[in-house]
Amino acid sequence: MKIERDNAALLVVDMQDRVLNLVPGHETTLNQCRWLTELARDMNVPVLASEHYARGLGPVTDSLLALIGETNVVSKAHFSCVEDGCMAERPELKRQQWILCGIEAHACVMLTALDLRAAGKDVFVVTDAIASRGAEDKQRAIERMASVGIVPVTREMVLFEFLRKAGTPEFKEMSKKFLQ
Repeated sequence: MKIERDNAALLVVDMQDRVLNLVPGHETTLNQCRWLTELARDMNVPVLASEHYARGLGPVTDSLLALIGETNVVSKAHFSCVEDGCMAERPELKRQQWILCGIEAHACVMLTALDLRAAGKDVFVVTDAIASRGAEDKQRAIERMASVGIVPVTREMVLFEFLRKAGTPEFKEMSKKFLQ
């Protein structure tokens, strides 16, 4: 199954400073999520972000919020965005394919992915743009998600599936910006 950008949406999960700063290598994860957000935005793929218990953990980190916009942030108390229902009224939920990035891989990312899959959605988790406080937690989450049909991908895989072919003006523009 390929990612079809006309039927896909990107969900950036819980990139909030209070938790993000506890994750080893969080700067890399933040940069990868920003890269994906910019790619999706440039290619007209809808982007949503979730924030978990914002009253205690604070809002989505500023650099992502600036790219995504406050109107595209959903707040939740459940670990899963689907179980919480915070996306239920969003038009993006009609999209069949969901691309997930963010933190933590073994909690909010995984539980959202599992619920989206159970709802019949095609789910892709960007393994180089998710993180957990523990490496073992991230690895087991990827394995568990893959075992139920959630597709592990990388950022560049998303890019190439969005583009489909080289030699076009779009390819030239996107490769200059995203393949440096």
